[in-house]
Amino acid sequence: MPERVPAPVLVSLNGGRGAADGAAVPLSPPDVVESALAAVAAGAGEVLVHPRTPCGRESLSPRVVGPLLEAMRGAGVFVPLSVSAGIGAEPDPAGRLERVRSWTVLPDRAVVHFAEPGAEELGRALLARGVAVDAVVPLGGEDGAGPEPGPLARFLAWPVRDPARIRLAVELAAADPALVAGLRWLPPVPLLLFGREAAAWPVLRLAARCGAAARTGLGDVLRLPDGRPARSNAELVAAARDVAAVGAAATSGSR
Repeated sequence: MPERVPAPVLVSLNGGRGAADGAAVPLSPPDVVESALAAVAAGAGEVLVHPRTPCGRESLSPRVVGPLLEAMRGAGVFVPLSVSAGIGAEPDPAGRLERVRSWTVLPDRAVVHFAEPGAEELGRALLARGVAVDAVVPLGGEDGAGPEPGPLARFLAWPVRDPARIRLAVELAAADPALVAGLRWLPPVPLLLFGREAAAWPVLRLAARCGAAARTGLGDVLRLPDGRPARSNAELVAAARDVAAVGAAATSGSR
């Protein structure tokens, strides 16, 4: 039985973090570029960034997104680049559509949160522009507990099925194998699993055992598996690759 190779790790460089979360979190374009280069050198296969204005506010403006993407690619970040297209950058669904339709420089992928209003139309607009979509669906928490359809139901009702350009990114509140097992009946699109803070490392181990893509980075977690504060995204990526390799090897050995 050949040894299972861990799926590539996506690095979330900064997420919704701010200056209060520590100097390790890259916010300015130069810091984002430097952090991305180091994370890729450490083994990240994809990079996710939340672009920010000079005052630190998240933004989907083409005047913010375009120059940042160009700076990253110009510096040699040649892995797929993703941008988060969420309410943190633009609260109004119509405003988000207007922003992504006005982009002059396109990312490879964009993150669309199916817990947010307007996700379906936003996803279609991105696909129409040639941008692949990570459809984020939270599981195991309180999302979807109200009378409206939950994020997973909204994704399943979305009449767009394109495995080459759509990935289901499941945010798990805890590393629950039963929840992941229940995803096997979903439409055949690639799967990425991730968690935040205390759930980040257990979910990454679960992703390795399942053969799913995984995500780490200061946007999701500020500490290493042993509890020490992470000094950089590169340090988190290196740790994630070690964790994923152990999980993949254990799965191969159990067969």
